[in-house]
Amino acid sequence: MNKAMHAETVYDGHLFKVQVLSWTDEQGRAIRREVVRHPGAVLVVPVLAGKSVIMIRNQRVAVDEQLWEFPAGKLEPNEQPHDAAMRELEEETGYRAAHMRKLGEFYTSPGFTNELMRVFVAEELTFAGQRLEAGEEIEVEIVDLENALAMVYDGRIRDGKTVAGLLMWQCQKEACPA
Repeated sequence: MNKAMHAETVYDGHLFKVQVLSWTDEQGRAIRREVVRHPGAVLVVPVLAGKSVIMIRNQRVAVDEQLWEFPAGKLEPNEQPHDAAMRELEEETGYRAAHMRKLGEFYTSPGFTNELMRVFVAEELTFAGQRLEAGEEIEVEIVDLENALAMVYDGRIRDGKTVAGLLMWQCQKEACPA
């Protein structure tokens, strides 16, 4: 890619901004791409005694469906991912974790966004009370691991970050090959 790239911000909102990138490739062709710039996000796999997970049923406006998910959210300005994971866990599920450790990270959809999702596992949970943000419609449910995995394979869990987080945790738990 040519280093002489022009970036024009065409939208700057609360959740993300959109830039139009343009440059000339090695053959002299004008290239243009729209890119969503995102501050990054966290996903939390809340584990109860290693045999079940806390999941949420989250009403998602973009797809007009209630989806099975793990708690997740974007990083606030200057917020560390670990702190965001602790915050999102309590806000969305009402649980606090004595131990929060990072499982890994991935780009959610690098074809059009730079959003980096950091995945954490939360253990030794205690209930403190849900603190939903305005407009959030979230139900909390405890699901045993076997059923959660079945929900991935039969299509009931359709949220990509939740699928990735669950499989990352299962693999780490069962020492899958790297």
